[in-house]
Amino acid sequence: MTILEKIIADKYIEVELRKNVVPISELEQKKLFSKTTISLSNRLKESNTGIIAEHKRRSPSKSIINTSLNVFDVAKDYENAGVCGMSVLTDAKYFGGSLDDLLMARASCNLPLLRKEFIIDEYQLVEAKAYGADVILLIASILSKKEIKYFSEFAKNMGLEVLLEVHNEDELQKSIMPSLDLLGVNNRNLKTFEVSLDNSKNLADKIPNDFVKVSESGISNVNTIKALQPYGYKGFLIGESFMKTEDAGKSAKAYINALKK
Repeated sequence: MTILEKIIADKYIEVELRKNVVPISELEQKKLFSKTTISLSNRLKESNTGIIAEHKRRSPSKSIINTSLNVFDVAKDYENAGVCGMSVLTDAKYFGGSLDDLLMARASCNLPLLRKEFIIDEYQLVEAKAYGADVILLIASILSKKEIKYFSEFAKNMGLEVLLEVHNEDELQKSIMPSLDLLGVNNRNLKTFEVSLDNSKNLADKIPNDFVKVSESGISNVNTIKALQPYGYKGFLIGESFMKTEDAGKSAKAYINALKK
């Protein structure tokens, strides 16, 4: 089994358990469930930097990234740094995250929050809304076209925005549909975890302009973003560069300042 296959197999077990512990009806009663969504797509369209900064403690490919930074402080510092949005990893087993991280980030900032998760069940979309997310991630490589349509429409009906992540042209072609807001190209191969920025460049002109284009993974150098902007990318998900430092917010601020030059 690949790492991705292991993650998904475990996710099915985890979600079934969560459904039995906290039913959807209980999630829908949570205060944040009725919160108005903050639009990430609009923030990115209006920005000339487009940074989506991530809170990530560890990953299967890099092991521990940073377990000492408090998500409440990171969210506040990211907002002060001027990022457009924040991605919060909520997978516990492989990434050291939790839904409480999403809750803490929501309490700390007014940024659009992306729940970074392996979505395989509509229950996770209700969870995302109940814990303060504005955007959910759908990964084309683990979902059928029918599932992408169902989950994206389900999310939209709750007022959530949808970021669909693809790795190649086949995934892109099966995924293009009106219920998506943002289309992300992951430069990391989820089977080998190797990174190539050519992925974003090669797929750019195949993504219709109706969607906000986001480039994900392997983005650390400011010049990389400047190279991708002419291809129409408005969003750039930075997952590890800021978190690898002692002060993620300070690193993000310095990065954005350099990008503006």
